[in-house]
Amino acid sequence: MRDRTDARRVPAHWLMKSEPDVYSIDDLKRDKRTFWDGVRNYAARNHMRAMKVGDLAFFYHSNAEPSGVAGVCRIAEPAKPDPTQFDPKDDHFDPKSPKDDPRWWAVTVEHKETFPRVVGLAEIKATPALRSMALLKQGRLSVTPVAAAEWKAIVALSRT
Repeated sequence: MRDRTDARRVPAHWLMKSEPDVYSIDDLKRDKRTFWDGVRNYAARNHMRAMKVGDLAFFYHSNAEPSGVAGVCRIAEPAKPDPTQFDPKDDHFDPKSPKDDPRWWAVTVEHKETFPRVVGLAEIKATPALRSMALLKQGRLSVTPVAAAEWKAIVALSRT
């Protein structure tokens, strides 16, 4: 088993959702990097805490026409406490999150690639190699792991 701290390790793969009218792949390309905050689901939070610098993630446009994978981002900094949980003026404020043991975490991502076309959800559902994707099994989850074979299949679809 490879040590996750080994600099030569193979990056893990993820899928991270954002509504494009809130923050899109084009916004990330323009900004070059962003702090992925505001996640308020324990499973998604745990996935973000498991991310390592260098891991790759699909940038998924949700609640869009079409919803689907729009590109790739790279984890640029390890997870750290999400400051929005402590700000009463922020939509993501959580009054029950203790400052000495923060409940919510976030990562910094940087733009890697915008796909020539969005790989739509309907296409993902219709692709036999992708039928077991966490995206399809846990559709409401905003951050999910992606298996290596699933990663390759979606990248290939984005090129056709």
